[in-house]
Amino acid sequence: MPSRDVVEAFANHLEDGDFVGAIEHFYAPDAVTYENNADPTVGREKLAAKERGVLAAFKQVKAVRVGPSMMEGDHVATRWRFSFTNAEGVTRTLDEIAWQTWRGDQLIEERFYYDPKQLGR
Repeated sequence: MPSRDVVEAFANHLEDGDFVGAIEHFYAPDAVTYENNADPTVGREKLAAKERGVLAAFKQVKAVRVGPSMMEGDHVATRWRFSFTNAEGVTRTLDEIAWQTWRGDQLIEERFYYDPKQLGR
């Protein structure tokens, strides 16, 4: 079970724009993430590389936590609002729920739930 301090530190990394650092610091080496119903991404190194690719595709990415993270045992749920600004200055916003499973102070599984239509897909 993660401590509240660890969950808050993780959220602070995201809100500070340190997305890759959050992965490298908090995700377990064998961590898995799921984007809605897509195939999982497995392993901290692959997750960090995928995040670098997302960040490279945009001029700016911002994260704002909407309300507190809810914790129960090894599970944490957080509502996020991400803003993605492309090279032309167009910003699209994604409202998402992240459902996490932790092993101690390491994130081992994360599932993202959102409507992809929010990004104009």
